[in-house]
Amino acid sequence: MKMTKWLIAMAGIIGLALVATSLERRTVGAQQSKASGGSDRLVVQLCDGETKLEIAEARAGEVLPPEKAREVARRMMAAYAEQQAKQVSKWTARDRLTWEREQKRVIEEGYKLFHDWKALGGTIGISCDMCHPDASATHPETYPKFQTQLKRVATLRDMINWCIENPMKGKPLPPDDPRMIALEAYITSTRKGVPLDPGKH
Repeated sequence: MKMTKWLIAMAGIIGLALVATSLERRTVGAQQSKASGGSDRLVVQLCDGETKLEIAEARAGEVLPPEKAREVARRMMAAYAEQQAKQVSKWTARDRLTWEREQKRVIEEGYKLFHDWKALGGTIGISCDMCHPDASATHPETYPKFQTQLKRVATLRDMINWCIENPMKGKPLPPDDPRMIALEAYITSTRKGVPLDPGKH
């Protein structure tokens, strides 16, 4: 009998604890939703990745009419300019050094890939540098332009993939593949200072 009462009491305590936990979770969730701007108003972000603007007269998922869209863009640029005016320099010397090191690392990786047919998935032993020593005759500054091999206007990465598929007999790289980014970085770095001239042959 005592054991039965004890079990009933314990079940009641556990039940109350579960209810309290559930209510606490709901409260915290509601607070987080409110703190993160959990309204259905349209929130747009500028290309700096930080500046956000809530559009009171528009809802999330709504397509803005052209004139309204232009107004929102003007307001965003004004908000961005105001934010920039509050600080002398957004980036520190350390930031710039970090960027330079990362840029150098990616370019060096591209250089290695340019000379390594295996790393690019080639199958017959031909690497990029065998046709383009020191990235010569790659002309990254002339893209996009019409390429007779593809019979369409192509980008630099289109031609990188064409070379991987044809002379190297490999498979094309996805656009966001780190190897593609590294190759583009290396090839482009060899033409630093050369004016852009899209379409030139």
